[in-house]
Amino acid sequence: MTMELRGRQLVPGRAAGQAVVMDALSFYGDVDPHTGRTPDGRSVASRVIVARRPRGSTVGSYVIYALKANGAAPAAIVMSRVDPIIVAGCVLAGIPLVDSIPEDQLSKVRDGDLVELDGSGVVRVRRAAP
Repeated sequence: MTMELRGRQLVPGRAAGQAVVMDALSFYGDVDPHTGRTPDGRSVASRVIVARRPRGSTVGSYVIYALKANGAAPAAIVMSRVDPIIVAGCVLAGIPLVDSIPEDQLSKVRDGDLVELDGSGVVRVRRAAP
């Protein structure tokens, strides 16, 4: 099964990777800037973070940049809505970012699904094998 989601490309770029799904995302406390691990042990490194909304922190941009510098950055971030902190971090780190995808559509994405960004705001999701 493949889903096609359409959003707004805020930071340009193409990317692909397995989904790491989060409800709300704060880079301060939710992602270790050295390892790219979340508190529940999942890695965001080379994966696509899919989150419905931000849970802001002013150091989020620094954490995103640190992830890139430490080789633990996500391949891309896809969200329903973002805040300026996440946008700034993605710009600094060169991480493709898409937002404005309705929450009900993002809620269909599961951990491990293959997510591809085509650079125009189109996000394709292929269901991972059970």
